[in-house]
Amino acid sequence: MRKTVSALALLAFLSPGAALAREAHALLIGASTYPALDERFWLKGPANDVDLVARYLESNPAMPFDSDNITVLADGLAGHEAPTLAAIRAGFAALAEEVEAGDFVYLHFSGHGSQMPAADPASELDGLDEIFLPVDIGPWEDTVGQVQNALVDDEIGAMIDAIRARGADVWVVFDSCHSGTATRAAPSDEEVRMRQLPPGALRIPSAAMADAESRSRALPDPRARAEAPVVPAPEGGEMGKLVAFFAAQTNETTPEQNMPRGKADRRLQGVFTYTLFETLAERPGITYRQLGQEVLRKYGTQNLARTTPLFEGDLDLPVFGRTPGDRILQWGARRQGDALRLDAGQLHGLSAGTDLLLLASPADNDEAALARFTVDEVTTFSATASGDFDLDALPPGAVLRKVGTAIDLSLTVALPAPGSAPAAAFDAALEVIRQEGLAGPRIRFVPAGDASADLRLAVFDDSPRPDALWFMSAAGIVDVSELADIPSVATGDKTPTELAEVVADNLVRMARAINLMKVGAATAAASAVQVEARMVRGRFDGDSGTVPPETRVAFSGANVPKVVPDDTIGLRLTNTTDGPVDFNILYVGSDFSISFMDNGRMQPGDTLDEDYILITDASFGRERVIVVFSPAEPQSAVEDLSFLTQDAVERTRAATARQGLKGLLDEAGFGQTTRAAISLSRKKKTPDPVPLFVQFELETVRP
Repeated sequence: MRKTVSALALLAFLSPGAALAREAHALLIGASTYPALDERFWLKGPANDVDLVARYLESNPAMPFDSDNITVLADGLAGHEAPTLAAIRAGFAALAEEVEAGDFVYLHFSGHGSQMPAADPASELDGLDEIFLPVDIGPWEDTVGQVQNALVDDEIGAMIDAIRARGADVWVVFDSCHSGTATRAAPSDEEVRMRQLPPGALRIPSAAMADAESRSRALPDPRARAEAPVVPAPEGGEMGKLVAFFAAQTNETTPEQNMPRGKADRRLQGVFTYTLFETLAERPGITYRQLGQEVLRKYGTQNLARTTPLFEGDLDLPVFGRTPGDRILQWGARRQGDALRLDAGQLHGLSAGTDLLLLASPADNDEAALARFTVDEVTTFSATASGDFDLDALPPGAVLRKVGTAIDLSLTVALPAPGSAPAAAFDAALEVIRQEGLAGPRIRFVPAGDASADLRLAVFDDSPRPDALWFMSAAGIVDVSELADIPSVATGDKTPTELAEVVADNLVRMARAINLMKVGAATAAASAVQVEARMVRGRFDGDSGTVPPETRVAFSGANVPKVVPDDTIGLRLTNTTDGPVDFNILYVGSDFSISFMDNGRMQPGDTLDEDYILITDASFGRERVIVVFSPAEPQSAVEDLSFLTQDAVERTRAATARQGLKGLLDEAGFGQTTRAAISLSRKKKTPDPVPLFVQFELETVRP
């Protein structure tokens, strides 16, 4: 007999052409320990991933999952079956038997991935099958040409299709990677592991890998989009819809580390899993496309990882099928001693000191608040708050509402590990930075290995530049092939003052570029500005000096397109707001440069379609196009953000001797303060005219 679900779940899911959802199901797979593998390849985070996901699914406001409908296969979690190949197959078979048309199914894979020679190399671009590794994985079997008990991408796709064939919609998330490339790590007290398993660990002969790759269909164009592993081919008829999220592309690795970063109760998690559900908890009611875009933005603003997540499927559907709504974060309040308790925590963007409004009803405007409360203690899923209010008079159904978000516009930098000549040189330079105030109040230095760091200064004795300081991400891990694209500063040829000036200048430029994205993240959800925006890649013809129309390809998704020198980037913008809006186009390079491209004013209904950017070979890596839309006052001058322009942080540095939107950006690093706040609530009598930042990510690659 099918279980009864809440009215909220029944009403929450209605997608075009689909039946009303009746039930939500989940299969969560977390594989950590692999008895057949060397212990150094074991993981710790997958069990924590599925625990986090299960707790979120049960409490999410869009479609709460009945705990009886959540199947967990995870070693390391008491009371749950281990994720063996047989158990995973049985879990999928049970879902395919139970679900009905209109149901929703969430699938989650956390653990190791790898690659092995494809059974049909011609069917894969790189000649390799992507595989997920259950805990009972075995070695390569040469007689059959496969890894024992490996779950191959084709089989996963077939199992997903069996569920979709019943008319159920599926969202599948893979927090695993398939690349076995080498990485470098900055010294850190924090445990960071890569979810990568090189084929050699599975005893796959290198000759077999090389032979498969030699017979591949590898595309010569470096801009070619990576194939999404495991996504089944589109089907017609009554097949359920499919959305698939991948933590990394097939040639990348993805990390697990202690999350949330810098918090006392952090634990090892997949960075992708935690970031994904943190974003969803902070932004309920968004679409899969918006969710993917915000995950990418968090990767950039928090320096979490250098990987490129991949998003496939019906991305314009709302997550869990709920109709997109306003961003109003509020939770039921219940008394706990002299404080109020709410079922929201760090995952939902709360921290000690967060301000909340107490309201008698969730439908009340902010102005009807009974009192202001402040968060005292917070965990991942819960918090307590206190305020000046008689709790004996607490109305039934009262809620606590988050009405603003503080943006931390500082940059925390971990010092290099002591014991090397470059570290000693920087110790002397740091004294100069502090005495002269070269970095300003926005830059904070913390000891090596500090978990709160946004960036890490590292030294690699075995690198081509052993005397250099390298500016690493928060995880402190980079693929060896990308080391040349990481900013660094030589120390042996500089006095302490020269080194101080170069490092401080680099850090200030980095902070400005990162903070521009932080402001965009905060305003994206709060703005009332409505626009349609697409990025267009074209190809510059040097003979004619034009961009032929047939070379222009539009992108509107969350996925990151690749571009090479002589490609062009254009924008198609349409103002769907009732009033005029000003636009400013900025380009943030992987070298942390900020270039002002253009600005202007668009009247209601106006459409703009122009090419603005020519890609050069000056730098390669992750770049961003940011379009800032701000409501325009009649007869006012066009908003001009050209003052944000700054030069690049050179890859290898030598020694070198407000009110409104502008006020907000001043605080982002072009002024001196370190914190700002953006209102989140639409429950206001007069909404603030918050600007909208539309951000497009792209990857510049060598031709």
